[in-house]
Amino acid sequence: MSRAGRWARRWYRAWRASRLGTRLAFGLGALALVVFAIVGTLTVELMHDYLSRRLDEQLRSSQVAQVPHLRESKDNPEAVYSWYSAVFDVRQGNAVPQPGNTLPADVRPLAQIAVEATGGDLFRTITLPGQGPYRVRACPVETGQSGTGTVLLSAAPQSDLDNTLRQLMLIEVIAFLVALAILVIAGRLVLRRGLRPLSDMAGTAHDIASHDLTGTAQLPVRASGTGGGAEVEELRTAFNLMLSHIESSLAVRSEANDRLRRFVADASHELRTPLTSIRGYADLFRYAAANEPAEREAHLEKIRAETARMSVLVDDLLLLARLDAHDAEPPVRPRRMDLTEVAVAAADAFRAGRPEHPLAVSIPEDPVLLRADPVRLRQIVDNLLANAAVHTPAGTSVELAVTVSAGAALVSVADAGPGISAEDQERIFDRFYRVDNSRTRAGGGTGLGLSVVHSLVVEHGGEVSVASRPGRTVFTVRLPLPESTRARSGP
Repeated sequence: MSRAGRWARRWYRAWRASRLGTRLAFGLGALALVVFAIVGTLTVELMHDYLSRRLDEQLRSSQVAQVPHLRESKDNPEAVYSWYSAVFDVRQGNAVPQPGNTLPADVRPLAQIAVEATGGDLFRTITLPGQGPYRVRACPVETGQSGTGTVLLSAAPQSDLDNTLRQLMLIEVIAFLVALAILVIAGRLVLRRGLRPLSDMAGTAHDIASHDLTGTAQLPVRASGTGGGAEVEELRTAFNLMLSHIESSLAVRSEANDRLRRFVADASHELRTPLTSIRGYADLFRYAAANEPAEREAHLEKIRAETARMSVLVDDLLLLARLDAHDAEPPVRPRRMDLTEVAVAAADAFRAGRPEHPLAVSIPEDPVLLRADPVRLRQIVDNLLANAAVHTPAGTSVELAVTVSAGAALVSVADAGPGISAEDQERIFDRFYRVDNSRTRAGGGTGLGLSVVHSLVVEHGGEVSVASRPGRTVFTVRLPLPESTRARSGP
Protein backbone atom coordinates (compact mmCIF):
# COMPACT_ATOMS: atom_id res chain seq x y z
CA MET A 1 0.00 0.00 0.00
CA SER A 2 1.27 3.48 -0.88
CA ARG A 3 2.11 6.13 1.66
CA ALA A 4 -0.97 8.15 0.66
CA GLY A 5 -3.19 5.08 1.18
CA ARG A 6 -1.71 4.40 4.65
CA TRP A 7 -2.15 8.02 5.59
CA ALA A 8 -5.77 7.96 4.40
CA ARG A 9 -6.53 4.80 6.43
CA ARG A 10 -4.86 6.26 9.52
CA TRP A 11 -6.82 9.49 9.12
CA TYR A 12 -10.08 7.57 8.64
CA ARG A 13 -9.50 5.49 11.80
CA ALA A 14 -8.76 8.65 13.77
CA TRP A 15 -11.92 10.24 12.37
CA ARG A 16 -14.03 7.21 13.36
CA ALA A 17 -12.50 7.25 16.85
CA SER A 18 -13.21 10.94 17.44
CA ARG A 19 -16.19 12.12 19.48
CA LEU A 20 -19.57 12.67 17.92
CA GLY A 21 -19.55 16.41 18.67
CA THR A 22 -16.20 16.84 16.93
CA ARG A 23 -17.36 14.96 13.85
CA LEU A 24 -20.59 16.94 13.71
CA ALA A 25 -18.70 20.22 14.05
CA PHE A 26 -16.26 19.36 11.26
CA GLY A 27 -19.09 17.99 9.13
CA LEU A 28 -20.92 21.28 9.59
CA GLY A 29 -17.72 23.11 8.69
CA ALA A 30 -17.30 21.05 5.50
CA LEU A 31 -20.89 21.80 4.53
CA ALA A 32 -20.35 25.49 5.23
CA LEU A 33 -17.15 25.42 3.15
CA VAL A 34 -19.07 24.05 0.18
CA VAL A 35 -21.74 26.72 0.64
CA PHE A 36 -19.08 29.43 0.94
CA ALA A 37 -17.36 28.21 -2.24
CA ILE A 38 -20.63 28.29 -4.19
CA VAL A 39 -21.55 31.73 -2.86
CA GLY A 40 -18.05 33.08 -3.54
CA THR A 41 -17.97 31.73 -7.08
CA LEU A 42 -21.38 33.19 -7.87
CA THR A 43 -20.38 36.54 -6.35
CA VAL A 44 -17.18 36.74 -8.41
CA GLU A 45 -18.99 35.75 -11.61
CA LEU A 46 -21.74 38.29 -11.06
CA MET A 47 -19.21 41.02 -10.27
CA HIS A 48 -17.18 40.12 -13.37
CA ASP A 49 -20.28 40.37 -15.55
CA TYR A 50 -21.28 43.67 -13.96
CA LEU A 51 -17.86 45.27 -14.38
CA SER A 52 -17.58 43.97 -17.96
CA ARG A 53 -20.96 45.45 -18.90
CA ARG A 54 -20.04 48.72 -17.23
CA LEU A 55 -16.73 48.90 -19.14
CA ASP A 56 -18.54 48.20 -22.42
CA GLU A 57 -21.04 50.92 -21.60
CA GLN A 58 -18.23 53.39 -20.89
CA LEU A 59 -16.58 52.54 -24.21
CA ARG A 60 -19.85 52.94 -26.10
CA SER A 61 -20.77 56.24 -24.37
CA SER A 62 -17.34 57.73 -25.04
CA GLN A 63 -17.45 56.86 -28.74
CA VAL A 64 -21.05 57.96 -29.23
CA ALA A 65 -20.11 61.39 -27.84
CA GLN A 66 -17.05 61.73 -30.14
CA VAL A 67 -18.38 60.42 -33.47
CA PRO A 68 -20.35 63.60 -34.53
CA HIS A 69 -17.35 65.81 -33.77
CA LEU A 70 -14.94 63.56 -35.67
CA ARG A 71 -17.17 63.60 -38.75
CA GLU A 72 -17.03 67.39 -38.92
CA SER A 73 -13.51 68.27 -37.73
CA LYS A 74 -11.40 65.27 -38.71
CA ASP A 75 -9.45 65.79 -35.45
CA ASN A 76 -7.88 63.07 -33.33
CA PRO A 77 -10.12 61.46 -30.71
CA GLU A 78 -9.91 62.47 -27.08
CA ALA A 79 -7.76 60.37 -24.70
CA VAL A 80 -10.04 58.90 -22.05
CA TYR A 81 -8.51 57.50 -18.87
CA SER A 82 -5.60 55.21 -19.80
CA TRP A 83 -7.30 53.98 -22.95
CA TYR A 84 -5.94 53.76 -26.42
CA SER A 85 -8.02 55.84 -28.85
CA ALA A 86 -7.42 56.24 -32.57
CA VAL A 87 -9.12 56.88 -35.90
CA PHE A 88 -8.18 54.43 -38.66
CA ASP A 89 -8.46 55.06 -42.39
CA VAL A 90 -9.58 51.83 -44.03
CA ARG A 91 -8.67 51.35 -47.72
CA GLN A 92 -8.63 48.15 -49.71
CA GLY A 93 -8.82 46.00 -46.52
CA ASN A 94 -5.96 47.89 -44.84
CA ALA A 95 -6.34 50.10 -41.79
CA VAL A 96 -3.87 52.94 -41.19
CA PRO A 97 -4.09 55.07 -38.05
CA GLN A 98 -4.20 58.82 -38.44
CA PRO A 99 -1.17 60.68 -37.13
CA GLY A 100 -1.22 61.88 -33.52
CA ASN A 101 -3.34 59.05 -32.13
CA THR A 102 -2.49 57.25 -28.89
CA LEU A 103 -1.58 53.70 -29.86
CA PRO A 104 0.62 50.83 -28.63
CA ALA A 105 3.81 49.87 -30.40
CA ASP A 106 2.16 46.99 -32.25
CA VAL A 107 -1.06 48.18 -33.85
CA ARG A 108 -1.74 45.13 -36.00
CA PRO A 109 -4.38 43.56 -33.67
CA LEU A 110 -6.17 46.93 -33.50
CA ALA A 111 -5.93 47.46 -37.27
CA GLN A 112 -7.57 44.09 -37.93
CA ILE A 113 -10.50 45.03 -35.67
CA ALA A 114 -10.78 48.43 -37.48
CA VAL A 115 -11.11 46.62 -40.82
CA GLU A 116 -13.92 44.44 -39.44
CA ALA A 117 -15.71 47.47 -37.91
CA THR A 118 -16.47 49.04 -41.30
CA GLY A 119 -19.57 46.88 -41.37
CA GLY A 120 -20.84 48.10 -37.99
CA ASP A 121 -20.11 48.43 -34.26
CA LEU A 122 -18.30 45.55 -32.58
CA PHE A 123 -16.62 44.56 -29.29
CA ARG A 124 -13.54 42.40 -28.95
CA THR A 125 -11.28 41.27 -26.15
CA ILE A 126 -7.66 40.97 -27.23
CA THR A 127 -4.27 40.61 -25.62
CA LEU A 128 -1.67 43.18 -26.55
CA PRO A 129 1.91 41.94 -26.45
CA GLY A 130 3.55 42.90 -23.14
CA GLN A 131 0.45 44.76 -21.88
CA GLY A 132 -2.17 42.12 -21.14
CA PRO A 133 -5.87 41.91 -22.07
CA TYR A 134 -7.78 44.88 -23.46
CA ARG A 135 -11.44 45.43 -24.16
CA VAL A 136 -11.82 46.98 -27.63
CA ARG A 137 -14.79 48.75 -29.23
CA ALA A 138 -14.77 49.97 -32.81
CA CYS A 139 -17.46 51.88 -34.68
CA PRO A 140 -17.52 53.44 -38.16
CA VAL A 141 -17.28 57.23 -38.41
CA GLU A 142 -17.70 57.47 -42.17
CA THR A 143 -18.02 54.53 -44.50
CA GLY A 144 -17.92 54.27 -48.25
CA GLN A 145 -18.17 51.63 -50.93
CA SER A 146 -16.20 48.36 -50.80
CA GLY A 147 -15.32 48.63 -47.09
CA THR A 148 -13.62 52.01 -47.15
CA GLY A 149 -13.95 54.82 -44.66
CA THR A 150 -12.83 55.86 -41.18
CA VAL A 151 -13.28 53.91 -37.95
CA LEU A 152 -13.04 55.08 -34.34
CA LEU A 153 -11.38 52.50 -32.12
CA SER A 154 -11.03 52.59 -28.31
CA ALA A 155 -9.17 49.97 -26.20
CA ALA A 156 -9.57 49.90 -22.41
CA PRO A 157 -7.22 47.78 -20.26
CA GLN A 158 -8.87 45.02 -18.24
CA SER A 159 -6.16 44.97 -15.59
CA ASP A 160 -8.21 47.22 -13.29
CA LEU A 161 -11.17 44.90 -13.66
CA ASP A 162 -9.01 41.84 -12.95
CA ASN A 163 -7.38 43.54 -9.95
CA THR A 164 -10.81 44.36 -8.56
CA LEU A 165 -11.90 40.74 -8.95
CA ARG A 166 -8.70 39.46 -7.34
CA GLN A 167 -9.20 41.77 -4.37
CA LEU A 168 -12.80 40.60 -4.08
CA MET A 169 -11.72 36.97 -4.14
CA LEU A 170 -9.03 37.63 -1.48
CA ILE A 171 -11.54 39.41 0.75
CA GLU A 172 -14.05 36.56 0.31
CA VAL A 173 -11.46 33.87 1.08
CA ILE A 174 -10.31 35.66 4.25
CA ALA A 175 -13.89 36.36 5.36
CA PHE A 176 -15.01 32.81 4.64
CA LEU A 177 -12.03 31.27 6.49
CA VAL A 178 -12.69 33.45 9.53
CA ALA A 179 -16.40 32.62 9.41
CA LEU A 180 -15.56 28.92 8.99
CA ALA A 181 -13.24 28.93 12.02
CA ILE A 182 -15.84 30.73 14.12
CA LEU A 183 -18.52 28.33 12.94
CA VAL A 184 -16.47 25.21 13.78
CA ILE A 185 -15.39 26.47 17.21
CA ALA A 186 -18.82 27.84 18.16
CA GLY A 187 -20.52 24.77 16.73
CA ARG A 188 -18.26 22.48 18.74
CA LEU A 189 -19.09 24.37 21.94
CA VAL A 190 -22.82 24.34 21.21
CA LEU A 191 -22.75 20.65 20.27
CA ARG A 192 -20.80 19.79 23.41
CA ARG A 193 -23.42 21.51 25.49
CA GLY A 194 -26.23 19.91 23.53
CA LEU A 195 -24.70 16.41 23.74
CA ARG A 196 -23.99 16.67 27.46
CA PRO A 197 -27.20 14.76 28.31
CA LEU A 198 -25.92 11.87 26.17
CA SER A 199 -22.64 11.92 28.09
CA ASP A 200 -24.64 11.87 31.33
CA MET A 201 -26.54 8.81 30.12
CA ALA A 202 -23.26 7.13 29.19
CA GLY A 203 -22.00 7.90 32.71
CA THR A 204 -25.17 6.35 34.12
CA ALA A 205 -24.57 3.20 32.06
CA HIS A 206 -20.95 2.99 33.30
CA ASP A 207 -22.17 3.51 36.86
CA ILE A 208 -24.61 0.62 36.51
CA ALA A 209 -21.90 -1.57 34.96
CA SER A 210 -19.63 -0.91 37.94
CA HIS A 211 -22.21 -2.28 40.42
CA ASP A 212 -22.52 -5.94 41.33
CA LEU A 213 -26.01 -7.03 40.34
CA THR A 214 -25.64 -10.67 41.35
CA GLY A 215 -26.89 -10.06 44.87
CA THR A 216 -29.72 -7.65 44.06
CA ALA A 217 -31.95 -6.89 41.11
CA GLN A 218 -32.25 -3.19 41.97
CA LEU A 219 -30.51 -0.88 39.52
CA PRO A 220 -29.10 1.96 41.62
CA VAL A 221 -29.39 4.93 39.25
CA ARG A 222 -31.47 6.43 36.49
CA ALA A 223 -30.71 8.96 33.75
CA SER A 224 -31.61 12.37 35.16
CA GLY A 225 -31.31 15.98 34.10
CA THR A 226 -33.09 18.18 31.60
CA GLY A 227 -32.34 19.89 28.33
CA GLY A 228 -31.09 18.63 25.02
CA GLY A 229 -34.32 19.07 23.12
CA ALA A 230 -37.26 16.80 22.45
CA GLU A 231 -35.14 14.06 20.87
CA VAL A 232 -32.76 13.82 23.83
CA GLU A 233 -35.69 13.89 26.25
CA GLU A 234 -37.29 11.05 24.30
CA LEU A 235 -34.01 9.11 24.42
CA ARG A 236 -33.70 9.78 28.17
CA THR A 237 -37.23 8.49 28.74
CA ALA A 238 -36.58 5.39 26.61
CA PHE A 239 -33.30 4.81 28.48
CA ASN A 240 -35.05 4.94 31.85
CA LEU A 241 -37.82 2.67 30.58
CA MET A 242 -35.18 0.22 29.42
CA LEU A 243 -33.54 0.31 32.85
CA SER A 244 -36.91 -0.27 34.52
CA HIS A 245 -37.55 -3.20 32.20
CA ILE A 246 -34.11 -4.66 32.93
CA GLU A 247 -34.71 -4.17 36.65
CA SER A 248 -38.08 -5.92 36.52
CA SER A 249 -36.60 -8.72 34.38
CA LEU A 250 -33.76 -9.17 36.85
CA ALA A 251 -36.26 -9.22 39.70
CA VAL A 252 -38.34 -11.88 37.92
CA ARG A 253 -35.24 -13.92 37.18
CA SER A 254 -34.02 -13.60 40.74
CA GLU A 255 -37.43 -14.66 42.02
CA ALA A 256 -37.45 -17.59 39.60
CA ASN A 257 -34.00 -18.64 40.79
CA ASP A 258 -35.19 -18.41 44.41
CA ARG A 259 -38.23 -20.52 43.57
CA LEU A 260 -36.01 -23.03 41.79
CA ARG A 261 -33.72 -23.28 44.80
CA ARG A 262 -36.69 -23.71 47.12
CA PHE A 263 -38.17 -26.24 44.73
CA VAL A 264 -34.96 -28.30 44.62
CA ALA A 265 -34.61 -28.12 48.41
CA ASP A 266 -38.25 -29.11 48.99
CA ALA A 267 -38.07 -31.88 46.38
CA SER A 268 -34.90 -33.23 47.97
CA HIS A 269 -36.56 -33.14 51.40
CA GLU A 270 -39.73 -34.83 50.16
CA LEU A 271 -37.77 -37.55 48.37
CA ARG A 272 -35.44 -38.08 51.30
CA THR A 273 -38.31 -38.85 53.69
CA PRO A 274 -39.73 -41.90 51.86
CA LEU A 275 -36.23 -43.09 50.96
CA THR A 276 -35.24 -42.95 54.62
CA SER A 277 -38.37 -44.88 55.55
CA ILE A 278 -37.75 -47.48 52.85
CA ARG A 279 -34.15 -47.96 54.00
CA GLY A 280 -35.23 -48.25 57.62
CA TYR A 281 -37.92 -50.84 56.89
CA ALA A 282 -35.47 -52.74 54.65
CA ASP A 283 -32.98 -52.91 57.53
CA LEU A 284 -35.71 -54.11 59.85
CA PHE A 285 -36.74 -56.70 57.29
CA ARG A 286 -33.15 -57.96 57.02
CA TYR A 287 -32.61 -58.13 60.75
CA ALA A 288 -36.03 -59.70 61.33
CA ALA A 289 -35.80 -62.14 58.47
CA ALA A 290 -36.24 -65.05 60.88
CA ASN A 291 -39.27 -63.55 62.60
CA GLU A 292 -42.88 -64.33 62.04
CA PRO A 293 -44.21 -64.08 58.48
CA ALA A 294 -46.80 -61.53 59.65
CA GLU A 295 -44.07 -59.19 60.87
CA ARG A 296 -42.14 -59.50 57.62
CA GLU A 297 -45.33 -58.84 55.66
CA ALA A 298 -45.94 -55.70 57.73
CA HIS A 299 -42.46 -54.43 56.88
CA LEU A 300 -42.99 -55.17 53.19
CA GLU A 301 -46.33 -53.33 53.30
CA LYS A 302 -44.64 -50.26 54.77
CA ILE A 303 -41.98 -50.40 52.05
CA ARG A 304 -44.67 -50.64 49.37
CA ALA A 305 -46.59 -47.72 50.88
CA GLU A 306 -43.52 -45.46 50.97
CA THR A 307 -42.60 -46.55 47.45
CA ALA A 308 -46.09 -45.64 46.24
CA ARG A 309 -45.85 -42.26 47.97
CA MET A 310 -42.49 -41.57 46.35
CA SER A 311 -43.85 -42.66 42.96
CA VAL A 312 -46.71 -40.16 43.27
CA LEU A 313 -44.24 -37.42 44.18
CA VAL A 314 -41.94 -38.26 41.26
CA ASP A 315 -44.89 -38.40 38.84
CA ASP A 316 -46.06 -34.98 39.97
CA LEU A 317 -42.56 -33.55 39.60
CA LEU A 318 -42.20 -35.00 36.11
CA LEU A 319 -45.61 -33.65 35.09
CA LEU A 320 -44.76 -30.17 36.33
CA ALA A 321 -41.42 -30.31 34.52
CA ARG A 322 -43.14 -31.32 31.26
CA LEU A 323 -45.70 -28.56 31.64
CA ASP A 324 -42.93 -26.03 32.16
CA ALA A 325 -40.72 -27.30 29.33
CA HIS A 326 -43.39 -27.88 26.62
CA ASP A 327 -41.21 -30.61 25.16
CA ALA A 328 -41.86 -32.69 22.07
CA GLU A 329 -44.31 -34.97 23.91
CA PRO A 330 -47.21 -32.75 25.01
CA PRO A 331 -48.46 -33.50 28.53
CA VAL A 332 -52.03 -32.59 27.52
CA ARG A 333 -53.81 -34.30 24.63
CA PRO A 334 -57.19 -32.61 24.19
CA ARG A 335 -60.17 -34.20 22.50
CA ARG A 336 -63.92 -33.74 22.55
CA MET A 337 -65.27 -35.00 25.87
CA ASP A 338 -68.08 -34.65 28.42
CA LEU A 339 -67.09 -32.93 31.65
CA THR A 340 -70.02 -34.42 33.57
CA GLU A 341 -68.69 -37.96 33.02
CA VAL A 342 -65.35 -37.01 34.53
CA ALA A 343 -67.06 -35.40 37.53
CA VAL A 344 -69.28 -38.45 38.16
CA ALA A 345 -66.30 -40.83 37.97
CA ALA A 346 -64.24 -38.65 40.34
CA ALA A 347 -67.18 -38.42 42.80
CA ASP A 348 -67.62 -42.22 42.83
CA ALA A 349 -63.91 -42.75 43.46
CA PHE A 350 -63.92 -40.17 46.27
CA ARG A 351 -66.88 -41.81 48.04
CA ALA A 352 -65.20 -45.20 47.81
CA GLY A 353 -61.80 -44.03 48.98
CA ARG A 354 -62.80 -41.48 51.63
CA PRO A 355 -66.11 -42.55 53.17
CA GLU A 356 -65.44 -40.38 56.26
CA HIS A 357 -66.15 -37.22 54.19
CA PRO A 358 -69.74 -36.92 52.95
CA LEU A 359 -69.86 -35.68 49.34
CA ALA A 360 -72.66 -33.67 47.73
CA VAL A 361 -72.64 -33.60 43.92
CA SER A 362 -74.41 -31.07 41.66
CA ILE A 363 -74.14 -31.93 37.96
CA PRO A 364 -76.39 -30.74 35.11
CA GLU A 365 -78.47 -33.27 33.25
CA ASP A 366 -77.22 -32.17 29.82
CA PRO A 367 -73.66 -33.04 28.87
CA VAL A 368 -71.00 -30.31 29.10
CA LEU A 369 -68.88 -30.81 25.98
CA LEU A 370 -65.44 -29.27 25.62
CA ARG A 371 -62.02 -30.02 24.17
CA ALA A 372 -59.75 -31.23 26.94
CA ASP A 373 -57.65 -34.16 28.09
CA PRO A 374 -60.02 -36.38 30.12
CA VAL A 375 -57.15 -37.99 32.03
CA ARG A 376 -55.76 -34.61 33.11
CA LEU A 377 -59.22 -33.23 33.92
CA ARG A 378 -59.83 -36.26 36.12
CA GLN A 379 -56.50 -35.57 37.81
CA ILE A 380 -57.59 -31.94 38.43
CA VAL A 381 -60.88 -32.97 40.06
CA ASP A 382 -59.23 -35.79 42.05
CA ASN A 383 -56.56 -33.42 43.39
CA LEU A 384 -59.13 -30.84 44.46
CA LEU A 385 -61.25 -33.46 46.21
CA ALA A 386 -58.17 -35.02 47.83
CA ASN A 387 -57.04 -31.57 48.99
CA ALA A 388 -60.43 -30.99 50.63
CA ALA A 389 -60.27 -34.37 52.40
CA VAL A 390 -56.62 -34.19 53.48
CA HIS A 391 -56.83 -30.72 55.02
CA THR A 392 -60.14 -31.06 56.86
CA PRO A 393 -61.15 -33.22 59.83
CA ALA A 394 -63.12 -36.44 59.36
CA GLY A 395 -66.83 -35.79 58.95
CA THR A 396 -66.35 -32.48 57.10
CA SER A 397 -68.77 -32.23 54.20
CA VAL A 398 -67.45 -31.70 50.65
CA GLU A 399 -69.33 -30.38 47.62
CA LEU A 400 -68.62 -30.96 43.93
CA ALA A 401 -70.53 -28.84 41.38
CA VAL A 402 -70.36 -28.51 37.57
CA THR A 403 -72.04 -25.51 35.94
CA VAL A 404 -71.96 -23.54 32.68
CA SER A 405 -71.75 -19.75 32.80
CA ALA A 406 -70.70 -17.00 30.37
CA GLY A 407 -69.30 -19.34 27.75
CA ALA A 408 -67.21 -21.38 30.20
CA ALA A 409 -67.52 -24.60 32.19
CA LEU A 410 -67.07 -24.22 35.96
CA VAL A 411 -65.95 -26.99 38.31
CA SER A 412 -66.27 -26.07 42.00
CA VAL A 413 -65.02 -28.06 44.99
CA ALA A 414 -66.09 -26.69 48.39
CA ASP A 415 -65.55 -27.87 51.95
CA ALA A 416 -66.69 -26.73 55.38
CA GLY A 417 -63.21 -26.82 56.89
CA PRO A 418 -61.36 -24.21 58.95
CA GLY A 419 -60.57 -22.03 55.93
CA ILE A 420 -57.40 -20.43 54.56
CA SER A 421 -55.97 -17.07 55.59
CA ALA A 422 -55.62 -14.27 53.06
CA GLU A 423 -51.82 -14.46 53.21
CA ASP A 424 -51.83 -18.18 52.46
CA GLN A 425 -54.32 -17.80 49.62
CA GLU A 426 -51.73 -15.76 47.68
CA ARG A 427 -49.28 -18.70 47.74
CA ILE A 428 -51.68 -21.63 47.82
CA PHE A 429 -50.73 -22.73 44.29
CA ASP A 430 -46.95 -22.53 44.84
CA ARG A 431 -45.05 -25.78 44.69
CA PHE A 432 -44.42 -27.55 48.00
CA TYR A 433 -46.39 -24.87 49.83
CA ARG A 434 -48.47 -26.18 52.71
CA VAL A 435 -50.95 -24.44 54.96
CA ASP A 436 -50.22 -26.52 58.02
CA ASN A 437 -51.04 -23.90 60.62
CA SER A 438 -54.52 -22.99 59.37
CA ARG A 439 -55.89 -26.27 58.00
CA THR A 440 -55.50 -29.65 59.63
CA ARG A 441 -53.31 -32.08 57.72
CA ALA A 442 -55.14 -35.31 58.27
CA GLY A 443 -52.87 -37.17 55.85
CA GLY A 444 -49.47 -36.81 54.29
CA GLY A 445 -49.56 -34.49 51.30
CA THR A 446 -46.59 -33.43 49.20
CA GLY A 447 -47.56 -29.81 48.58
CA LEU A 448 -47.71 -30.41 44.82
CA GLY A 449 -51.39 -31.23 44.31
CA LEU A 450 -52.64 -27.67 43.88
CA SER A 451 -49.55 -26.75 41.83
CA VAL A 452 -50.41 -29.57 39.44
CA VAL A 453 -54.02 -28.34 39.30
CA HIS A 454 -52.94 -24.79 38.49
CA SER A 455 -50.46 -25.86 35.78
CA LEU A 456 -52.96 -28.24 34.11
CA VAL A 457 -55.75 -25.67 34.13
CA VAL A 458 -53.45 -23.04 32.57
CA GLU A 459 -52.35 -25.58 29.96
CA HIS A 460 -56.03 -26.03 29.03
CA GLY A 461 -56.43 -22.28 28.62
CA GLY A 462 -58.44 -21.83 31.81
CA GLU A 463 -57.93 -20.40 35.26
CA VAL A 464 -58.32 -21.58 38.85
CA SER A 465 -59.16 -19.47 41.90
CA VAL A 466 -59.79 -19.91 45.60
CA ALA A 467 -62.17 -18.12 47.96
CA SER A 468 -62.00 -18.97 51.64
CA ARG A 469 -63.29 -17.95 55.02
CA PRO A 470 -63.68 -19.88 58.28
CA GLY A 471 -66.16 -22.69 57.62
CA ARG A 472 -66.16 -22.35 53.82
CA THR A 473 -63.42 -22.86 51.21
CA VAL A 474 -64.21 -23.03 47.48
CA PHE A 475 -61.80 -23.89 44.65
CA THR A 476 -63.21 -22.94 41.22
CA VAL A 477 -61.83 -24.11 37.87
CA ARG A 478 -62.96 -22.18 34.79
CA LEU A 479 -62.48 -23.87 31.41
CA PRO A 480 -63.39 -22.30 28.03
CA LEU A 481 -66.13 -23.94 25.96
CA PRO A 482 -65.95 -24.42 22.17
CA GLU A 483 -67.87 -21.92 20.06
CA SER A 484 -70.58 -24.41 19.13
CA THR A 485 -71.19 -25.44 22.74
CA ARG A 486 -71.06 -21.79 23.84
CA ALA A 487 -73.76 -20.88 21.29
CA ARG A 488 -76.07 -23.63 22.55
CA SER A 489 -75.50 -22.85 26.21
CA GLY A 490 -76.32 -19.15 25.78
CA PRO A 491 -75.13 -16.31 27.98
